[in-house]
Amino acid sequence: MKVLKFGGTSVATAASIQQVQNIIAQTKAKKLVVVVSALGGVTDMLLKAAKTAADQEITYKDVLKDIEKRHLNIIKDLLPINAQSKVLSKVKSELNVLETLLEGAFYIGEITPKLSDKIVSFGELLSAYIISEYFIEVGHKATFKDSRELLITDNTHGKAIVDFEETGNRCSHYFSKVPAHIVVMPGFIAASKDGNVTTLGRGGSDYTASIVAAAIDAEELQIWTDVSGMYTANPKIVKQAKAISHISYEEAMELSHFGAKVLYPPTIQPVLAKGLPIAIKNTFDPEAPGTIITKKAPEEGRTVRGITNIPAITLLSIEGPGMIGIPGISKRFFEVLSQAEISVVLITQASSEHSICIGIADEDAEKAISQVNKAFAYELAMKKIKPLLIEKELAIIALVGDQMKNHQGLSGRMFSTLGKNNVNIRAIAQGASERNISAVIRKEDVKKALNTLHEAFFEEQIKQLNLFILGVGNVGSKLLGQLKQQKKYLKEHLRLNVRVIGIANSRTMYFEEQGIPLQKWPELLTQGTKTDASQFYNTILELNARNSILVDNTASEEVAFTYKNFLKQSIAVVTCNKIACSSGYEHYRLLKELAKEFEAPFLFETNVGAGLPIIDTLKHLIASGDEIIKIKAVLSGSLNYVFNNFNETTTFHDVVKKAQEEGYTEPDPKIDLSGIDVMRKILILARESGYVMDLEEIVNRSFLPEEALQTKDNKAFFAALKKFENHFQQLVIGAKKEACKLKFVATLDNGKASVGLEHIPEGHDFYSLAGSDNIVLFYTKRYPEQPLIIKGAGAGADVTASGIFADIIRIGTY
Repeated sequence: MKVLKFGGTSVATAASIQQVQNIIAQTKAKKLVVVVSALGGVTDMLLKAAKTAADQEITYKDVLKDIEKRHLNIIKDLLPINAQSKVLSKVKSELNVLETLLEGAFYIGEITPKLSDKIVSFGELLSAYIISEYFIEVGHKATFKDSRELLITDNTHGKAIVDFEETGNRCSHYFSKVPAHIVVMPGFIAASKDGNVTTLGRGGSDYTASIVAAAIDAEELQIWTDVSGMYTANPKIVKQAKAISHISYEEAMELSHFGAKVLYPPTIQPVLAKGLPIAIKNTFDPEAPGTIITKKAPEEGRTVRGITNIPAITLLSIEGPGMIGIPGISKRFFEVLSQAEISVVLITQASSEHSICIGIADEDAEKAISQVNKAFAYELAMKKIKPLLIEKELAIIALVGDQMKNHQGLSGRMFSTLGKNNVNIRAIAQGASERNISAVIRKEDVKKALNTLHEAFFEEQIKQLNLFILGVGNVGSKLLGQLKQQKKYLKEHLRLNVRVIGIANSRTMYFEEQGIPLQKWPELLTQGTKTDASQFYNTILELNARNSILVDNTASEEVAFTYKNFLKQSIAVVTCNKIACSSGYEHYRLLKELAKEFEAPFLFETNVGAGLPIIDTLKHLIASGDEIIKIKAVLSGSLNYVFNNFNETTTFHDVVKKAQEEGYTEPDPKIDLSGIDVMRKILILARESGYVMDLEEIVNRSFLPEEALQTKDNKAFFAALKKFENHFQQLVIGAKKEACKLKFVATLDNGKASVGLEHIPEGHDFYSLAGSDNIVLFYTKRYPEQPLIIKGAGAGADVTASGIFADIIRIGTY
């Protein structure tokens, strides 16, 4: 199912509505939801009629006649004579209701927000009804659906707040049952639970379409307008501006907020949560590619995605010696503006707390000045605060782009470019996300500034990742080799410059700010300083490199409990060390929360299945709304290798020894054979599935004799394996009698987890699992009988290193 929204210009005339029908006819989908705005210009006419009536000017009737004429002419141009009667009758009936409402405003001499919403709702209602009847007439299986029956809001009029749960339920129920191929809905309008008409704000038809798309998990949301997508700048001002082919949700929100009128800013939010793509297309040039908006935009694009502006800005500056060190000044200042319903577009404050500067719309300036002077009358009289400094006839220009935060010197380059062209900057602001750099300039300089910046900033950028690698043994050395081998490929194909600027093992650590030559890392590490965990951390902070990533290839508990320090500094963490994610649940949740709070990726794909995409697949299942019922898995490549090679002609001791020598086990093989390693893995999968669980809650049916479990070192452990050889032989014999193979299986079933040896009969998914391979069976609500299966190499330095490499690339391409 697709949702298509057509704006006012797209439905302004009979010819444009016919073009809309052509687009609909060529759109491939089982069902279509078509959301339409009022006929172009009609909403403004309705607002004018309402104001004129409230001013008790009889000329409101003239405006009403023009509205009626527009709609009747559209009907006559679109429909054959024999199909007009029904539609004309319905439209005239609705216009009679509208006339009554306007008469009421005229007689009482005012218009309330509630009445205003009722009046302006007629634009979309009439447009959607006429278009639905036209679609039916030309042969579509179409129907009209009043948005007020589906979109439920609070009673805030003018810009109501949507009740997404109730709206979602109503949309899901209606669209799952409606037989029509095309459902035509009016945009912009909704209703409160008690039936009052509400509206979603000017531009709200986009928002309507987005809400519906998210509610029904649409395949795609298409916004059809009169331009071919979102542009790198306003094409009316910058002639060389081009449509942006692919942009992220966040970038689109920034551009729309900062003046790009193609998209109503709140539109992004509903679909962002569901990850649904948005396509912005041109009704009058449907073959043009337009703009696709998704969660992530290709990073091989430009650092600056767009340059935009907001006109008609006033700067208000409040400053004075009485502000320094006095708590609550900022709160009072913004509270005054909030109570006056004045939106603040830009904020900048001196670090000395001596001054606060804000940008607001010109139209709010006088009200803001009056309210602030009133609120701070005492401070002004006592000269603790200077009189407000007011600067009008300004505009905001902004650079927008997700990748701006990864590129040094953009602000300086922006301001230098403007300065060279004699564009004076009155104020600057940059959000914490570093996705937007804004500057306030004179309105007369907007055209020059936009053209100058557009020329200067559209060039290719390469993203740099800076790695700090702990552990350069089996896995770490393989990772460094892979990074060296793929360095050129990453630059050319992914536009990533991956540098290793710090490495450490248990003895020494070495840093090189400009990047360690990977062909020389072994000898350079020997020249390093003695490893010190605190100094390693402090050096990373001192280097303050952008896009820093800590890569932990150790099995150290001490290292695992330092992750929180890195995440708090917005340093990403990639690890194959399972200790952190299998530690106490509160610690695990803390790391996840810190990753979100400080926008620092915490990736641990290799914790389960080495290079297999097990955790990633699980995350996608959960994110898409699936629910885990049961997991059955062979998660130890070490144990699978051992039991695939152990039989009556071998000894258990020798097989385990070989597995250790070939790197299939941990340095301490008891971690694998005791089942602890598998317990950690199934615990991580349980937690990622949404279960609150700790290691102690997992049942471990260990096959090792107690004496082997109690050994203190590898020598004693291997001696115990020799001593209990008969015990291990009996395990093999028992399985063989039942024509089964031995597999160490982890199970998660309805929140209960266990691990242990199982007899696997021929024909089972686990039976033919070879070598050190892992296998996971996900039984979910979507896969209740035939599970989703992931299978492949689950142990070994090469595949583990490749999994870590993949996590690094995930961060780089995010």
